Amino acid sequence: MYAPPGVRTNPNMAVPDRMRAWVLGDPGQLVFTQKPVPVPSRAEVLVRIDAVAICATDLEVIAHGPPALIQGGLPFNKDWTPGHEYMGTVAALGPGVDEFGIGDRVTVEIHAGCGQCKRCRMGMYTSCLNYGLNYGEVDKGHRANGFTTDGGFAEYAVNNINTLIRIADAMSDEEATLVVTAGTAMYGLTELGGLVAGESVVVIGPGPIGLLGVAVAKALGASPVILTGTREARLQKGLELGADHVVNVTKQDAVEAVRRLVDGKGVDYVIECSGAANAINEAGRMLNRGGKICLAAFPHEPVPVDVAHLVRNNIYVYGIRGEGKSATHRAEAFMRAKRFDATKIHTHTFPLAELPEALRYARDRVEDAIKVVVKTR
Repeated sequence: MYAPPGVRTNPNMAVPDRMRAWVLGDPGQLVFTQKPVPVPSRAEVLVRIDAVAICATDLEVIAHGPPALIQGGLPFNKDWTPGHEYMGTVAALGPGVDEFGIGDRVTVEIHAGCGQCKRCRMGMYTSCLNYGLNYGEVDKGHRANGFTTDGGFAEYAVNNINTLIRIADAMSDEEATLVVTAGTAMYGLTELGGLVAGESVVVIGPGPIGLLGVAVAKALGASPVILTGTREARLQKGLELGADHVVNVTKQDAVEAVRRLVDGKGVDYVIECSGAANAINEAGRMLNRGGKICLAAFPHEPVPVDVAHLVRNNIYVYGIRGEGKSATHRAEAFMRAKRFDATKIHTHTFPLAELPEALRYARDRVEDAIKVVVKTR
């Protein structure tokens, strides 16, 4: 029976000693196995994972490794479990924890900063200067579940209390897994200025972050909100989530179309969510002078950038990592208030034992999959 010293449990929510979990072997190789249920330390809780969404970054990590960093190197063959966009129920409390109770439904952020470095003290814990330095002594450094420590493709995980967001009982498990995705979009808009009411916004790329970027921008009062992309079904989904205009870049020039929609003036903000090689240059030409670009995706290869255009036009470029500055709390508040319906991007659900098939659906966009969710129970 699970009863580690100093950890509070509740007989009404029994926790086993071992759990089912997927472990990464060689690149692309996942093994369904049994692992010990982890033990929470000070300021940590044990979360019973109820659902976990698949992110494009999970696919990258499983196939190639980065940006996961386990024991100072690539994550392969280290008994490591990936997955980071999960929600669940608090099942046990580490020493001194009274901020949450056993049975609380929560969704989670990925990153818990070290709390000691310059960036963490600024609230930029997703840019913690001790990223990846928590192996061997997890209390010392930053931890990012599913990147530097075990993640959510399992039945239980340990989370720092700073990474937990309570969710309403009315919010489904599937919707709760999307809070991090919405939080990433919210973080991007926070960095671009936060108060975007009445400002014009372009979102490039109708993937999950881009689609919820449309929803969050619209909920914050941006106008107009323009979505560009290549897939007609995704663009239509963007209209459902609040886009005022959509541009299919296979049918018209994206820059010309955007500028035409705003009377040739250019827009105030661009959120780049595609990772396409020329996206940053196109974003720069969509903007008015003094406009801002947020980079929320990353190309697979280095790309040339027209820096002279950015300088001449006083354009600001921001890169974001994850869901920083407590943006998930703001995103969850909007979702709780039904300011937008994030469930529109949830398309498929699989049980935990069928994770490889769920990953295939997400990777190959089978049946036009957008957000695929795995349920543990």
